[in-house]
Amino acid sequence: MEFSRELLFFFSALGAFNGLVIGLYFLFFAKPKHRSNYFLGILLLALSIRIGKSVFLYFNDYHLSGVYLQFGMSACLFIGPSIYFYLKSVVHPDKHLNWKFHYFPLLIIILTVDILFPWDSYPHLWRDFFNTIYFIWLVYLLASAFVIKRSLANLFRRSTKISAMEVWIVSIYLGNLLIWIAYNTVSYTSYIVGALSFSFIFYILILLLIFTRKKDPGFLNKHVKYGNKKIDDDEASKLHQQLNKLMKSERLFKDANLKMSDVAQKLNVLPHYLSQFINDNLEKNFTIFLNEYRIEEAKKLIQHSSHLKLESIGYECGFNSKSTFYTAFKKIAGTTPAKFKEELS
Repeated sequence: MEFSRELLFFFSALGAFNGLVIGLYFLFFAKPKHRSNYFLGILLLALSIRIGKSVFLYFNDYHLSGVYLQFGMSACLFIGPSIYFYLKSVVHPDKHLNWKFHYFPLLIIILTVDILFPWDSYPHLWRDFFNTIYFIWLVYLLASAFVIKRSLANLFRRSTKISAMEVWIVSIYLGNLLIWIAYNTVSYTSYIVGALSFSFIFYILILLLIFTRKKDPGFLNKHVKYGNKKIDDDEASKLHQQLNKLMKSERLFKDANLKMSDVAQKLNVLPHYLSQFINDNLEKNFTIFLNEYRIEEAKKLIQHSSHLKLESIGYECGFNSKSTFYTAFKKIAGTTPAKFKEELS
């Protein structure tokens, strides 16, 4: 093997090996134990096995046992769902994920094909199966883009500051997309390009991880640390001030259809981060949080706008019905709007 060829083998194989090691780390040893780490571990393992197959096939002059080829392509089938569920578990850490309905059917399909149609006996069938595997990968990539659409959009908004976590998940996504493109353009380049792309992207992500963690040591766990405990006091205090200022200055609570994601976008934080702050630090849900601002506004209107009917005041403050206004007022103020008005007389 020529020196240049040995060097090419070293760099392409090194990425696959390190990917396996770090994948195992996230799968079995990373703390805190959170489902996002498991999905990231599976993603790295699946990619590394697929890349490893490419490396050994290319440098073995395309003579490799069908068992290894099957194993490599079988692992490739799980790259798509892993990137999708990793990103979804980061963006929506508290949301229920039906991952079993994705992984198990794919596992049954690939085991059936592996057993009934081994590579050595059905090489042409497996070559056709390649297209199906890459198509499934692409479908999950498109679904993943939808999951992180806000973060992707923030890349092109000069007025919006993108967070470290958003930079990380967008980098993970774009890296995965580039690897898919590399493997689907080998007819114009070289078969080893996919492996080299993985090594290059892998080490870029490692450098990004090291650089970002120097500035913010806990950034990678921000999506999980709030799942088990409150945000620390200093950070919570800053967020509370920003949130209170936003609600009062823009009076967002007057929008009856206001969503958590709308407020999070204006604060330039991920929805799950804001949700965790409201639920754990403020110890209330989003509806009660909004209703407190609405009832405070309602009290002012009752006091200073006596010409307005109580029902109209409810709508003016962001309630979508008379009943919800009265119920919320009684729960938060401890009395009904009518009695509150009488007491002012």
